[in-house]
Amino acid sequence: MEFLQVLITGLGQGCLYGLIALGFVLIYKATEIVNFAQGDLLMLGAFFAVTYVGIFALPFWLGFLLAIISMAVFGYLLDMLVIRSMIGESPFSIIILTISIGFILRAAAGGIWGSDILSLETPYSGKMADIAGLVISQEYLVVIAGTLILSIILFLFFKFSSLGVAMQASSQNQLAAYYMGVPVKRIFSLIWAISALVAAVAGTLMAPISLVSPQMGFIGIKAFAAAVIGGFGSLPGALVGGLIIGTSEQLAGTYLPTGFQEITAYLIMFLVLTLRPQGLFAQIQQKKV
Repeated sequence: MEFLQVLITGLGQGCLYGLIALGFVLIYKATEIVNFAQGDLLMLGAFFAVTYVGIFALPFWLGFLLAIISMAVFGYLLDMLVIRSMIGESPFSIIILTISIGFILRAAAGGIWGSDILSLETPYSGKMADIAGLVISQEYLVVIAGTLILSIILFLFFKFSSLGVAMQASSQNQLAAYYMGVPVKRIFSLIWAISALVAAVAGTLMAPISLVSPQMGFIGIKAFAAAVIGGFGSLPGALVGGLIIGTSEQLAGTYLPTGFQEITAYLIMFLVLTLRPQGLFAQIQQKKV
């Protein structure tokens, strides 16, 4: 019974890692940019949710919707006004830029909302669910359900919508997509918007569990490990990598000596890079050039 409770908690935590890893992979697949500010976008999304729900006293679900819309707009403008100006520069320069953006976002969040830890009240905060004798926090169940719903929406979007197909075409061959009339620059900005939206969902789901502070974005480091484990370019792999890390961390924290939980993600990443450098779910189809 204890094992199942630990496992479900690990799945909830893994879903959070997986959602952030999705943001990494979405941007990398389309633009070959590794956005090391992805965790800080999660942090900013959580602060937006706290602002709308806690400060403006809006209903939770309305505040949640406004938070993800705000972050989608922010992500779009971030690419259009900042990232786009780096087109043609070396990948190293762009990586440094995303790291700098992360520092700026943390400093801005501290200046606007302060350094105190804030909380986000939700309709399910502090509530427990009894499932066949398993007592599980509803917060983790909502995280699992939210991740499943968002994953289905993204799958349907990329599979069946014309915009999703255009995004896939741009990620495979930018020049060919451009000649076929696809507005590649706008598509890239929309991908950044979707990535920021996903980060806002993760941040809002995470906020009731870990509370909200400018430092909460450092979870992005473990999410990066999840993306590497799954195969940096595979959307399903990002989710699976997150679930592997989340469950392994919880199991290590429960059944292994103190300290193992903190290094579990990096040990798994080390093993995967050693045995299968391309990741567990590496894309069979290579990017066309």
